[in-house]
Amino acid sequence: MKFIHISDLHILPRPQTIRGIDVCARLDAAVASITANFADAELVMVTGDMTDSGDAESYAEARRILDRLPMPWHTLMGNHDGRDSHARTVLSHLPWQADGSLQYALETPAGRFIALDSSISGKDSGRLTPARLTWLRDQLTSARAAGTDVYLFMHHVPFDIGIDWLDEIKFENGDELRDVLKDFDNIRHMFMGHIHRPTHGSWHGIPYSTVYSTSHQVALQFGREQLHIEENPCYAVVLIKDHHVLVHDHSFLEERRPRTL
Repeated sequence: MKFIHISDLHILPRPQTIRGIDVCARLDAAVASITANFADAELVMVTGDMTDSGDAESYAEARRILDRLPMPWHTLMGNHDGRDSHARTVLSHLPWQADGSLQYALETPAGRFIALDSSISGKDSGRLTPARLTWLRDQLTSARAAGTDVYLFMHHVPFDIGIDWLDEIKFENGDELRDVLKDFDNIRHMFMGHIHRPTHGSWHGIPYSTVYSTSHQVALQFGREQLHIEENPCYAVVLIKDHHVLVHDHSFLEERRPRTL
């Protein structure tokens, strides 16, 4: 199975920009690249922060762009995404829970994709409520009973990455998440956003990856100063076969550069 992982679109109504970056044009370019090069992908997963301000116009613009993809796309909530009626109205096709959270499972050729809602209204850090953790345990239990592999998707990272100011706004109750996950051996990979950087490793034995934003990037500086950097955006092309997960980070703007041997 092949799918695309993108994150942190931070869409604003045109012609607004972030640090001089036309975020809509960046997403346009990502969609064009995916369409030209990876149209055979099964789906696209967006790990949060579709918009920068959570307003209806930004959600409508993001959806207009993403709907040009040749495959289905699925998103989840980030700290910049509003939890009011704007998201639920524009994204009414998504399976919202009764408590207003956006948690759901997708059955795919590779296994069960579980999208978690780690966002908290009014805060940049993340947390899974007891109800969301219970829902997750139920999903993991039923997947194990069916002999199904599981892939987790969330916005916030539940551990420190060494960039102090980002570590202050991480997933707050990572220990509670760990306590749920430790009982299951069918979790193959965790895909996350929020940090605007590509990182790869394992957490309590579970492999994970994050990806650059399609918008602006965070500098690799270990400290409390909030530094951003002029680095090219990426999306990830993920290949899954026979319990093997391979993640390719693709710098889609560099496709425009002339190639020489």
